Amino acid sequence: MSKISQQLLSGTSKAAGAPAALALEDGAVFYGTACAAAGEAFGEICFNTSLEGYLEVATDPSYAGQIITMTYPQIGNYGVNPEDAQSAAPALRGLVVRDMCTTPSNWRSKLSLHEFLRQHNVVAIEGVDTRALVRHVRDHGAQRAIISTLDLSKESLLAKVRASESLVGQNLAATVSCSKPFTHGIVDLPESHAFAQAPAPAPRFKVVAYDCGVKRSILDGLVRAGCDVTCVPWDTPAERVLQQAPDGVFLSNGPGDPEAVEGTYSQVEKLLGKVPVFGICLGHQMMCKAAGADIEKLKFGHRGGNHPVMNLRTRRVEITAQNHGFGLLFPSLGPLVPELSGGFKGHEDDLRFWVRAGIAPVVQNERFGRIQLTHVNLNDGTAEGIAFLDIPAFSVQYHPEANPGPTDAHYLFTAFARLMEGREDYLDIDIAADRLAGWKFGAEGACEEACNA
Repeated sequence: MSKISQQLLSGTSKAAGAPAALALEDGAVFYGTACAAAGEAFGEICFNTSLEGYLEVATDPSYAGQIITMTYPQIGNYGVNPEDAQSAAPALRGLVVRDMCTTPSNWRSKLSLHEFLRQHNVVAIEGVDTRALVRHVRDHGAQRAIISTLDLSKESLLAKVRASESLVGQNLAATVSCSKPFTHGIVDLPESHAFAQAPAPAPRFKVVAYDCGVKRSILDGLVRAGCDVTCVPWDTPAERVLQQAPDGVFLSNGPGDPEAVEGTYSQVEKLLGKVPVFGICLGHQMMCKAAGADIEKLKFGHRGGNHPVMNLRTRRVEITAQNHGFGLLFPSLGPLVPELSGGFKGHEDDLRFWVRAGIAPVVQNERFGRIQLTHVNLNDGTAEGIAFLDIPAFSVQYHPEANPGPTDAHYLFTAFARLMEGREDYLDIDIAADRLAGWKFGAEGACEEACNA
């Protein structure tokens, strides 16, 4: 910490933390101060561009094995309410912020973020130039990293991080999945969210969800779409799932390398065509792997609440919440069907070609017939969603539950319900009409109820 920073800090109520360091395997080192638990943490460095939702990010099981850098400069200013957590405990390895707020102010706050992290033994560092760090990761790619409050030697830190285990090849989904089945229904919805969300409808569908690291808000979203959910471990045999006679199967988000989660995608291959299936994030990759597709590791991934995605079927653009470091290589699903792809016969590496052409292309997959590209990332032209045309199944790479993030993609829960109803137009939904479904904002008395809570 600089002398000027020390002088400024001495005039506030915030105590100075112990020295800490962050080292990346390519030799970059950043210094700051500890702002949570003491110790050392190893993981893959990544960054999230969300302006809020730090608790939801910290407790998202998809971050298992990773050190998260928050790009917004001050984190923790509205505190922590445990009912907003996405899992029982944080799964991330460490947290990097520019400034950690230790005196939060919010009517729902129960404790500060740094206290929450300390309770769960999460190592965090503040005072880092996060703009410089994010630029470095963006230019040089995701890589192994270490946060330490015990060792500040550059040489020692680099030796440790270069000897640490890579995220690639690890089955991290197995580390965050449930150990036995459990149910999630109306009684499990957070009571403290009632000021903003309308009561859930009575369940109409019986859904089995593969828990590869599922977020609580995703299960809540399924319940609010009329589903009674039973979660099962990541490697549950397909035969056992089908014995429950579900109306649909949901494939959850999750962490790590999809190639290593063979225990899930081998079962998904047996489920496709037998029951309606909806997958998100890692669940999307599991469906792609079941169809024989190739998955690539992205340079630095997509993480944040501001990623623009176009639905090629409706031509509507969604601002989406994302958290993944791997993605589908759409051409690997099969050759194009020209008569269903605007007459085009050759694949394009940048899928924004199809955005400009106004076409949702279709390939012929050797395992499951015709598969349509439905969603494309407008930032980098990568695949964000597919729909199987000959069986009832679809998936997206991003998150529809908006915790944290925008509600543009809420319609995907509605789409899953429509798929289980057997509707062919299940994805053709006006997101402008659906994005606030179930919310009480603007309803008479909603503001007064919130203020009096």
